[in-house]
Amino acid sequence: MLLARATIASPLMTVPSLGSVLAESWSRVLGLFQVGVWPWFGTSDAMDDLMPWGRGSLTSRPAPPSNDMEPSNEPVSTRDLPFYHLPVLMQEVLDMLQPAPGKLIFDGTLGGGGHSEALLQKGARVVAMDQDDAALDYAGERLKPYADRFCALKGNFRDFAAVLGEAGVTGLDGMLIDIGVSSHHLDAAERGFSFAKEGPLDMRMNTSAPLTAADIVNTYSQEDLERIMRENAEEPQARRIARAIVHDREKQPFTTTLQLAEMIARICPQHGRKKHPATLTFQALRCEVNQEYNALREFLAAATKWLKPGGRLVVISFHSIEDRIVKQAFQHQSAAFIDRPEWPEAKRNPDCTLRLLTKKPIEAGEIELSLNPRARSARLRAAERLPE
Repeated sequence: MLLARATIASPLMTVPSLGSVLAESWSRVLGLFQVGVWPWFGTSDAMDDLMPWGRGSLTSRPAPPSNDMEPSNEPVSTRDLPFYHLPVLMQEVLDMLQPAPGKLIFDGTLGGGGHSEALLQKGARVVAMDQDDAALDYAGERLKPYADRFCALKGNFRDFAAVLGEAGVTGLDGMLIDIGVSSHHLDAAERGFSFAKEGPLDMRMNTSAPLTAADIVNTYSQEDLERIMRENAEEPQARRIARAIVHDREKQPFTTTLQLAEMIARICPQHGRKKHPATLTFQALRCEVNQEYNALREFLAAATKWLKPGGRLVVISFHSIEDRIVKQAFQHQSAAFIDRPEWPEAKRNPDCTLRLLTKKPIEAGEIELSLNPRARSARLRAAERLPE
């Protein structure tokens, strides 16, 4: 546990005996209630510009977690808040991360706070990140009862090392990222993620980022549009769609989601297919806007250095390209030896730091799918940090 002591200036210091005692007592109170300092996290002054809401409020502690692995029911009032996202594979996340009092867990994709709340209910301490202001606002309200064991920072999980390092964290017992677009993003037409709802062609998870989907559609060359559709979504009709975009934008720039989706549906009819013809194009644009694959690769390369021995890393992905990136990273980091055709013999792998917990990805069960159909694409992979 990291302990940061607060130094408080007070007029009482002019009375040496009484003043020193009162100042020391007050400092302990501040540490207990997280005013200006997280005793378990480190001094927060350096992170003030990244705090999406005030540091810990004086709220009552939640009831101690139960011994069973099932999180308590979410308060009904939570659904009345403006942002609601049903987290996927909840029980599987708990089984893999094994949250408990004294453990410090990083949630790199806070979203609606569902996974973080379940971890907190088991007694763990959670430090979270998200680049979406709406998610931070919602989760900050939802998780107020856990302010003594929870804090959230604004940023992309790819930058977690710099943010946590500056804040004083030196090791984690668990790490979780649930990557991809959330239910909130799809349901909020004004965010421009959905091809089924009219909205601006935006797709930024961080609304202060400069690049939008409209910028890409209206300025990228035909070759670059085709490339991102193939690389980001494996779209078989990439050339036809890219050619049509370049042709149509000369007459009128693309500005809305339905404008683009209807154009794609016109040139690539659905013909009984389950997926909308624009599905993969929208995926490709979203990944380009938010640089999702690069962020994932950077995170996976740095994550194991932050896990304590026995600490666990859990990644939830939602389509084959993401899952492939996670699978390949885990395979490499769990291989004791590496070999190449040009080498006379195999060599020890200096990056071997993990033990696989899931040889195949875990998928949602029938009960969860009946409650949350969007979980059908979720794939969970997990690994554990090897002893030093």
